[in-house]
Parts: sequence; C-alpha cells; structure tokens
Amino acid sequence: MRPVLILTRNSALEFLGEVTVAPITSTIRDIPTEVILEKADGLPRTCVVNLDHVQTVGRGKIGPVITTLGTEKMTQVRSSLLFALGF
Repeated sequence: MRPVLILTRNSALEFLGEVTVAPITSTIRDIPTEVILEKADGLPRTCVVNLDHVQTVGRGKIGPVITTLGTEKMTQVRSSLLFALGF
C-alpha cells in the first residue's frame, strides 16, 4: 500500500464510498506539482505529495491515518494542485 494524502474534505468522508487522494512518494523531482513533506510533517523521512497523480479510490483501500498536515502545508498543496490543473 502506498501512502496518500486524502484531499476529500473531512465533512464528506462519512457519506462517501470513495475518496480523492494524492500519492506520497520518496521520488523527489523538484517540480511545482510536488509538496515536500518531512519529519516535522509526521512522515518518517523526506518525501513529496505528487499532485500530478490525483485519483479517486474506494475507502476500503485507505489505511490508517499517519499524520494530519497543518494549514501552511495544505496551502502549499492547494497551490500545487491548482498548478497541476492548469489554474
């Protein structure tokens, strides 16, 4: 199982059978659609959220929660996602 960042808003999670996620990977390409995550973010090592590969998956494929990102990091995710979508 690959770690992911859940992008679906918390208030909708209990009502949905599927959630939108972005994969987390240790392959860092240093591009605008990646957001770096580090130990300070609750990850065991430096990695990135890859917003070029957003996908919707069944809730059953989501494992346990490892960490919750803060407002500043989620603002970076928002900017990278908008860039990935061409906005």
